[in-house]
Amino acid sequence: MPEPTATPPRTIAAVDLGSNSFHLIVAQIENGQLQVIDRLKEMVRLGAGLDNKKRLSQQAQERALDCLSRFGQLLGDLPQNAVRAVGTNTLRQIRDGGAFLKKAEKALNHPIEIIAGHEEARLVYLGVAHGLAGDREKRLVVDIGGGSTELIIGAGMETLHRESLFMGCVSFSQRFFPQQKITRRLMDAAVIAGRLEVRPVQTVYESGNWELAVGSSGTIRSIRDVVRAQGWADKGITRKSLKKLRKALVDAGTADKLVLEGLSENRRPVFAGGVAVLSAVFKALDIEQMLVSNLALREGLLFELLGSIQHHDVRERTVDTLVQRYGLDQGQGRRVSETALLLLDQVAKSWKLNNPELRSLLHWSALLHEIGVAISHGGYHKHGAYILANADLAGFSRQSQGTLAMLVRAHRRKFPLSQFNELGKELREPAKRLAILLRLSVLLHRGRSPQRKPRLGIMAEKNNIILSFPAGWLEEHPLTTAELEHEAKYLDSAGFFLSYS
Repeated sequence: MPEPTATPPRTIAAVDLGSNSFHLIVAQIENGQLQVIDRLKEMVRLGAGLDNKKRLSQQAQERALDCLSRFGQLLGDLPQNAVRAVGTNTLRQIRDGGAFLKKAEKALNHPIEIIAGHEEARLVYLGVAHGLAGDREKRLVVDIGGGSTELIIGAGMETLHRESLFMGCVSFSQRFFPQQKITRRLMDAAVIAGRLEVRPVQTVYESGNWELAVGSSGTIRSIRDVVRAQGWADKGITRKSLKKLRKALVDAGTADKLVLEGLSENRRPVFAGGVAVLSAVFKALDIEQMLVSNLALREGLLFELLGSIQHHDVRERTVDTLVQRYGLDQGQGRRVSETALLLLDQVAKSWKLNNPELRSLLHWSALLHEIGVAISHGGYHKHGAYILANADLAGFSRQSQGTLAMLVRAHRRKFPLSQFNELGKELREPAKRLAILLRLSVLLHRGRSPQRKPRLGIMAEKNNIILSFPAGWLEEHPLTTAELEHEAKYLDSAGFFLSYS
């Protein structure tokens, strides 16, 4: 896909907005390798501020925004293509119409992606895998966050299975250990609840399906530090050391009476919930010993950002896989893409579509616009949108996946104007304009001919679009002229005005 050239950044940064902690990591690129130069972590406990109506308390918002403002100051003048910030479980749950996300992006001064649990799992594995030997043994990676736990089986740099479970150190601490009280009954109930959460995927992830178990995240590292300090385990975490740790928590009775070497004051309020979750995973998957990695989601973000700078975008591979899996006509997809990008080049400035991300989304939507035919030809644009909105698309954030699905939904027939409101406010207008370019490109290739179309001109200003064809071309192609007439009516009903000559 043709792309505008840009000077690659030498300093990059990743921001991980977890349910318990926010992390910032900054690295320099030296000879194609990453050299970490700064790290910052703050216990924000975002998940603890979420009520049963999925609204975030004012106090939690203030803690988060204060932290992001400090992160933003440290990021200084780094360009947007040098920073990747993602939100996980709690940000996935907030129901406020995007109000908090908008404030968070303003505080950080960079866009924030909300990623799905499967995508979080993939990035966690990518980070952990870079810290392990490069052989092909199968590894189980477990990452316990504030509100979710990710399970991944992979080999080398590739994931084989990914799952995100709705349990974490914050959510389980709130649910089973209110007022910081810890009893044997509560601990047993928490572990059983965790095992029930794992049960639907137990046969995929249990021992026998992998050769090495590795844990990541602050929760697991804290558990490792405590059991090592007590002399209960020499290397990583063992099943016996976890049993001794659970007994120590119950003996303490309350979190504020926990006196364990290796346990930080900040970790104390959510430690019992994290121990319960890890114990459930150990029991359900029959783990005897787990090594612990110091790399996690944020390092995965950095390595992926480095890959995109070096022109290895995992999303390209994801789209290629979909094209193959659904048996799409690759020639037709390429033709539609080429025309769409030629149109984009002519209106990028007037329609404010210069962002390379928008260019990529238009390209991918062209390649995938017929994916819904795999379900039914009738209404295939709707079927395609459903597939893309709900599939596990590696590398795509929720926002970009939703935009991709919307472009495919809007590429033919009635223009679904009201459905664009489902996108974030900053994406609505660009997405409408990209959809129009895709619609016109599909229309021009309706005959599916491999012959190159004549170079046409396009001008666009606000809601007015003017197409210009070579002299006499429309007269020689009456079917295209008729289709343009229909398209003008579809666009007119959406407030856009198409003329052509």
